Amino acid sequence: MTRDRRLTLARPDLADAALQGVVRAVRYVAPTRRRVRAPLVDLRPQPRLDAGIDTQALMGEAVDVLDVDDEGFAYGRLVRDGYVGWLSADALADPEPAPTHRVAALRTFLYPGPSMKLPVAGWLSLGADVTIAEIRGDFGQVPGAGWLYMPHLAAGDASPEPDFVAVAERFLHTPYLWGGVSSLGLDCSGLVRAALHAAGRACPRDTDMQEAALGEVLPEGMPLARGDLVFWKGHVGIMRDPETLLHANGHHMMVASEPLAEARARILEKSFGPLTRIARLC
Repeated sequence: MTRDRRLTLARPDLADAALQGVVRAVRYVAPTRRRVRAPLVDLRPQPRLDAGIDTQALMGEAVDVLDVDDEGFAYGRLVRDGYVGWLSADALADPEPAPTHRVAALRTFLYPGPSMKLPVAGWLSLGADVTIAEIRGDFGQVPGAGWLYMPHLAAGDASPEPDFVAVAERFLHTPYLWGGVSSLGLDCSGLVRAALHAAGRACPRDTDMQEAALGEVLPEGMPLARGDLVFWKGHVGIMRDPETLLHANGHHMMVASEPLAEARARILEKSFGPLTRIARLC
């Protein structure tokens, strides 16, 4: 049986020990848990910088690493959504200490010290997980990364966002980026992933996976509602209300809000064809 390479931690020469007897490989080993230490890291289908981007991982995401090649690429699986690929080994660190907070603002800056007047040292996106080792005033220190404004963070045990659509709406006008998952740029399924994860809900990465896994099919003729997911073959959007679609798309090259009827007619004519599914989350 053919297995999805996006979700199978296996190559002809090497595979996850848990897959022994399931997939063929020359050698089987147990993966090593690592954690992303960079603000953002690209995950690619091959260990080459010109291979394009399948998806990305935010700071704090756990990664199960199977192998590191001579060029410094790690082959592993993102624990958050199970996606498999190659990413920079330099972007990874030990999994401990575990994150204590998550970024709750759409985007926040890292500073070299506990002051907003210092030169910016980097940035983090909504959904990044961080370990705060020290707090001075309104700022918390992330060892090896910098200082963050604490009101932009939520404690790791804080309640998830109550409305995933409201989270998605915060990304309005964010540039479209194939494979992106952050407030710097994201694609259609990346928007759904970011919003649902902020709401504490599991979500696969790609559109076809989301179509197969999320929600229940809405019967034909039933009125749409806020939070319904609308699928095409290769595209997905979120309903803001019964008539308005929110989606990251290549037509606008950003996250846009528009009448579903207009988007549906344009997409039918120019890109993905007819709707394939409308799903309501339970």
